[in-house]
Amino acid sequence: MSAATWGFLMLLGLIWGGSFFFARIAVQHVPPMTLVLVRVSLAALALHLIFFRLPDFYRTLAANWRQLLVLGLINNAIPFTLIFLGQTRIGAGLASILNATTPLWTVIVAQMLTTDEKISAAKLIGCALGLAGMVLLIGPAALGIADSPLWAKLAVVGAAISYGFAASFGKRFKGVSPRVTATGQLTASSLIMLPLALAVDQPWTLPVPPVDVIAAILALALVSTAFAYVLYFRILSQAGATSASLVTLLVPPSAILLGILFLGETLSFTEAMGLVLIALGLMSLDNRLGWKGRSKGAPPAP
Repeated sequence: MSAATWGFLMLLGLIWGGSFFFARIAVQHVPPMTLVLVRVSLAALALHLIFFRLPDFYRTLAANWRQLLVLGLINNAIPFTLIFLGQTRIGAGLASILNATTPLWTVIVAQMLTTDEKISAAKLIGCALGLAGMVLLIGPAALGIADSPLWAKLAVVGAAISYGFAASFGKRFKGVSPRVTATGQLTASSLIMLPLALAVDQPWTLPVPPVDVIAAILALALVSTAFAYVLYFRILSQAGATSASLVTLLVPPSAILLGILFLGETLSFTEAMGLVLIALGLMSLDNRLGWKGRSKGAPPAP
């Protein structure tokens, strides 16, 4: 990846780290499906207001509506709902660590569905390290010796798997403006979540959330979703699915720091070791540990 792409990746990591912080605040007052609906619909509205004057904007949206509907489902509706469900019981830091397994699932999915991002020795080692880290994070809950419930952790892992499919599927939008892709997928996911939120949560019966929660929701929608996805699809078009998914390596440190500073969260030694293994796995996936045997099509180390 170029220096500019790495810069975008680092900025996106900071923004998405904040999303776990904002979500942890919001899910204490707003049910997960309603929160997803508000997040994606506000973000979609903001992007429509910003980009509607662009030439051929709506013509391009209409031409790609089927693919955008699928992308909205697997890149927004499913993973956002699973993450918010998980965050009703686990903290922002742990959720961000589990989400950091996204590149591992992206590699596996890319092996099955793409021809230009095949598994290499470095990627196999990276997957092994990352999965070992995930076992450390999930294992104690399965044995009943940790406070965080297993289902909440598995929900966030399920979101990471969904993101893995979305990263490979999103490559088909390489010739489409990131502005169009971001707006289209958020519009599609809004349409998907609307009937679900109305049926499950009945949001009209919910009390008005406090001011700090409203502020967190606005930051989640406008900064961590609308602006973030324009950045993400630009990175995806420039660097490919595996490299774009490396942003999750940068998310946990910022989410953990915000959780410790403002939410009183802590990170256990076992969870910290899981984070280290996942970080080493992601570095290996980007060929930063010097492993030999990088396959054709794997992202080169700059």
